[in-house]
This record gives sequence, C-alpha cells and structure tokens, in this order.
Amino acid sequence: MEQEKRSVTIRDVAKTAGVSVSTVSRVLNGKVDVAKETKNNILSVIDDLGYSTNLAARSMRSQKKNLIGLIMPDIAYPFAIEVMKGVNQAIAESNFDLLVYTSGDVRKRGRVTSEQKYITLLAKSISDGVIVVAPVASEYNIDKPIVSIDPVMSNPSYPSIHATNYQGSLDVMRYLIDLGHKRIGYINGRAELESANRRLMGYRDALKEAGIQIDAELIANGDYTTETGVSCGRQLLSLNNRPTAIFASNDQMAMGVYRVAEEMGLSVPDDFSLVGFDNITESKYLGLTTVDQFISEQGYGATQMLIQIINEIPLENQTQKVQTQLVVRNSCRENPERD
Repeated sequence: MEQEKRSVTIRDVAKTAGVSVSTVSRVLNGKVDVAKETKNNILSVIDDLGYSTNLAARSMRSQKKNLIGLIMPDIAYPFAIEVMKGVNQAIAESNFDLLVYTSGDVRKRGRVTSEQKYITLLAKSISDGVIVVAPVASEYNIDKPIVSIDPVMSNPSYPSIHATNYQGSLDVMRYLIDLGHKRIGYINGRAELESANRRLMGYRDALKEAGIQIDAELIANGDYTTETGVSCGRQLLSLNNRPTAIFASNDQMAMGVYRVAEEMGLSVPDDFSLVGFDNITESKYLGLTTVDQFISEQGYGATQMLIQIINEIPLENQTQKVQTQLVVRNSCRENPERD
C-alpha cells in the first residue's frame, strides 16, 4: 500500500531554500528586512513544495498578522466588483494579504447576525482589521480597527468612506427638471442604508426646490438589486399616467427598468428618460446617464485608511467623502410635453 504523503513543513521550505527557519518565518509574516532575492527564492520554494500556513495558528504566534478582512454582502454584483478593484490595488501596494467573507445575497435573512459573526472571527483571531461594505449594523464590540464603505449612518462610531449621495441625487434631478420633466419616477435603494436615504432626500428636495408636488405613487421601494429594478420599473411604467422620466437610485435597478421597457415595447429615451447611480462598467455600454461615485476609489481609500490605523498613524478625518459627478450619456431627452 502506498504510504500517505507527509505534509510539507516550514523546515522543509527552509532546507530546500538554503536558509534558516526564522528567515522563512519572516517572509511569511510580511517582514521587509529580507533581501528581495532571498524572499523571491523562498516564495518560489513555497510554491514548488505546495507549503501552506495555518492563518489562525500564525495569528496566535504573532501580534500582527499582515492580513486584512473584507466583508461584503454579495461579491457577484458590479458594485462589489468595483470595490474589490480598489481594495485589490491597495493590497497590491502593501505588505498585507486579504481575506474576503460574504453572505452571498443582500436579501438573506439574519444578515446582522452573520455580519457580527464574521467581524468577530476576523478581528479577534485572524486579521489586523476589517473593511465592511454596506454594513447593516451600526456598532461592533471589538478592539480591532474597522473601516466601512457606504455606512449605515452618516457619522458612525468607526472610520468610514462614502460618496456625496445627496448632492449626486440633486444633480440628477436638476438635470431632469431642466429637460422639462416634472413627472419623475424614483426607485429607492435599501432603506437601512444611509446612501439610500440621502438619495431619496435629494430627489424630494429637488422637487420642492422646483415647486413640483411630490407624488407618492411615483416612489417605488427597491433594494439595489436588478430584480427589484424589474418589479419597481413595471410598477411605475404600468401607471395610467406613467412618468416621463425614471431615476433609479443605482445602475443595477436601472438595468431592471431597461428589461421591463423592452418587455412592454417601450424605448429609452424615446418613451421615457432613465438615469442610474454608480457608473458601473455596464452603464457605459448601455449609454445610461448616471452618477459616478468612484466606487473603486472608495475601496482603495478604505483600505489605505485601515492600513494607516493598523500602523498607528492618526487619520486626518474619520469620515472621507468622495465627490460624485453626473455622467451624461444618451438615455435622457427633453420632455416633448414640457410647458
């Protein structure tokens, strides 16, 4: 019977690389005092031998793990992919590694509980700190640093980064109103998030500013997913007096509206104008007018903030705001029925 293959140890790596065990350990722990040639040789040996470390065991032996945790509700959506691009760039420029946790669906029940569980696991035993994307909890009972992207409130008790959601929404509405639109449908995002509340406030305030009465039947409640973009789009476009323009509070829901329009035999922008929010890659190819909130830059900035805190460098600001920018494409036109 063939003997079971023995696990590769750190001593095997050191012997093959011709260095001491402590030198291999320093490379594994991200220390910068190992010569580049030696480090590359050790990493090559690690790949060749198939050696893997136990993160939890390493964390118990070393106060600093050189590992950052990233928690996000769903990594399949374009928003998450854009965040990951920025985080990945910052990680590539640092000595840190990244570990990602996800619940897999923003609509999954018990998200607060799972989010708390993941953060406790990452912060207390494995990582040096955690980035939380669109968190549903406002407080965390841990002693490790946390930075949030798109927090649940404007000024949480931990450092955060977010876009100027209110201003971005105002810019959209003023643009549509300048085109002569008065009957503007709105699809809201996840109600528990500050970003959704700020965008809704921008919608309402712009109407008040223009002297246009707010019509409750023109406001549909979505959750930032394509599926609710479909259901909310159908709700708005099925009204007897349908809106001449729809503002979906993210691009994913705007894509759902496109789908409904096609099903109903309607055309954007000939039959109604459409605007999104996010400026994900797909919006460019759809010709969708939207608001760029520079998502990847937020991911990059959040990671830099966290690394700065881990390295005990004070932050100038606990909250960073990324300025939004209206991106005009060809999904809107002047209202043909304007006064």
